[in-house]
Amino acid sequence: MTLPIKDDIENLVSSSMLHQARQFAENYGGQGRFWQRPYAEPRPRSASAFASVWFTAYPPSVITREGDSVLKTLGDPQLWSALSSIGVRGIHVGPTKRSGGLKDGAYTPTIDGNFDRIGFDIDPAFGTTEEFVAISRMAAAFNAIVIDDVIPSHTGKGADFRLAEMKVGSYPGLYHMVEIPEEEWSHLPEVAEGRDAVNLGTEAVDYLKEKGFIVGQLQRVIFFEPGVKETDWSATAPVEGVDGKLRRWVYLHYFKEGQPSLNWLDPTFAAQQMIIGDALHSIDQLGARGLRLDANGFLGVERRLDGPAWSESHPLSLTGNALLAGMVRKAGGFSFQELNLTVDDIAAMSKGGADLSYDFITRPAYHHALLTGNTEWLRMMLRTVHEFGIDPASLIHALQNHDELTTELVHFWTLHADDIYSFSGQTWQGRTLRMHLRDVIRERLSGANAPYNLPFVTNGIACTTASVITAALNIADLDTIDDDTVKLIRKIHLLLVMYNAFQPGIFALSGWDLVGALPVSPDDVQHLMGDGDTRWIERGAYDLTGQSDAAQSAEGIPRARALYGPVTEQLTQPDSFASQLKRLLAVREAYGFAASRQVLIPDTTALGLLVMVHELPDGRGTQVTALNFGDTALEEVIVLPNVTPGPVVDMIGETIEGDLQEDGALTINLEPYEGLALRIVGTLPVLA
Repeated sequence: MTLPIKDDIENLVSSSMLHQARQFAENYGGQGRFWQRPYAEPRPRSASAFASVWFTAYPPSVITREGDSVLKTLGDPQLWSALSSIGVRGIHVGPTKRSGGLKDGAYTPTIDGNFDRIGFDIDPAFGTTEEFVAISRMAAAFNAIVIDDVIPSHTGKGADFRLAEMKVGSYPGLYHMVEIPEEEWSHLPEVAEGRDAVNLGTEAVDYLKEKGFIVGQLQRVIFFEPGVKETDWSATAPVEGVDGKLRRWVYLHYFKEGQPSLNWLDPTFAAQQMIIGDALHSIDQLGARGLRLDANGFLGVERRLDGPAWSESHPLSLTGNALLAGMVRKAGGFSFQELNLTVDDIAAMSKGGADLSYDFITRPAYHHALLTGNTEWLRMMLRTVHEFGIDPASLIHALQNHDELTTELVHFWTLHADDIYSFSGQTWQGRTLRMHLRDVIRERLSGANAPYNLPFVTNGIACTTASVITAALNIADLDTIDDDTVKLIRKIHLLLVMYNAFQPGIFALSGWDLVGALPVSPDDVQHLMGDGDTRWIERGAYDLTGQSDAAQSAEGIPRARALYGPVTEQLTQPDSFASQLKRLLAVREAYGFAASRQVLIPDTTALGLLVMVHELPDGRGTQVTALNFGDTALEEVIVLPNVTPGPVVDMIGETIEGDLQEDGALTINLEPYEGLALRIVGTLPVLA
């Protein structure tokens, strides 16, 4: 890069997120508004009271009418009428602010689905700020809220990073980047023509650690891909600074090369200023009520004398999240974390941090239950939630999202690798149990059994909810799916809805779930998978209202095969997925499932049976969710201790199924892939 003229530097500064955040901050001083709400402790049940059923959009995959933007489409009254009818009370729009990079005076495209933010303005690819605000207004008209995103761990290579490379003011303090003296450049690989950075090999990282420049290799390499990303460190090409000096920097990136990591403990405190400014911008200027804190577990990194650097479970992540989440609560919003770390980390970071956490604890386990017809590991993980003091009502229980089905199982890989577990009649060390579970999931969810699902580097499997189900049904060729198969897929999909929705907390589902999307062909998204990112096969484009015949989204994502069709059409068909979903969510809302308390996960004899017992709010009785993840019918008697005898009501069918006797014995009968929601009413009132 060459030295820009002064005006160019000034333009970069004025468009930088740090500069804008500092300007926003000047508007908040001395306001009583920020002292009207509690903010020190998370308030998960208050957050779920705002909206306990979320629709999660993925902007690049939204098919629009010709001439309409993505944000205009997501604010369409017809769509909102359908979503509200189903029971949706919140929309997580997904990251829509400007992302990607800035190179030679021009913007470059996002390299990670807009999770490489470089500005607070709305990305023109999705629409305008006015259209985002219109979604907030439309949601309010339907008694719903909008949820936006903050990305506290990294940015893209926009104005802020380019200013840091040129050593302008406090900008280098934004990032975990270190200037490497010119006499050491021989230990850095050359940057290929057309690129501005190169990933470092392990030998180079070890050398730079030994010389005292960086903290060294981290505990794991997310998105590891041989020849693409072998460590979490990259080196820039020579960059001329504002002082005329050429510099090469080595910078940290937990994720992709174009996502430089922020430094949350630098004397400038620039990262805190920028990220809190971003959060307040979403709340006060865009109208969001909630914010996702993406990748918020990676805010601290520290050198260790032996072994890899301390980069997970670091106290700085706790401190950083407490600051950010506390500020969001002071401003009248709530936050949630999408944190795929150990259960210890999720529990720790929920103390003073985000109000809600994405349920990475049981998500892989319920998929494992479906793939194997065995719920033992799922019961283990449900109980683990309680063992670590996590309230299930603080979790977001979700179907498909934009990421892979993770099989990293970090809990058993790091802190609990040496712990002993009992599973399948054997004792296992955590690390060996992890490998066993990973092997089972991979074998049944991909490969010859389901070639349409693809491994995503070492993290997990790229798939849709529908293609998890087809893999469980041993369908190797998606072209063989007929009408009868669609009915069976729909039945199992609704079983997974019941698992997630009929327990305390938030229930979330995606556009891919609503239309029953299958993965797209790898050949059709090959141009997006050059860095090994196979997740694009699960992000096929969808049209929720059936108003477009387009074969792809405006972002060029090919339309996925939709087994269920547009939601608006489904709602005219009583047996459709959306119509049956609507009935289930009506039961959930009527009885206050989101505010219930989980009191028991009983052992079962039948391999496929899962039972969850809850106390409903406001004295509405004891509730039992019973699910058959297996392909054979079952009958089993479970015992409910300390439950007042009384009528047993089928909450969905609205029929009395008998009475719970004094001994607490309850008989469960389920067909394959069937679920029940039962309520034990307890003592009936005596009529005068």
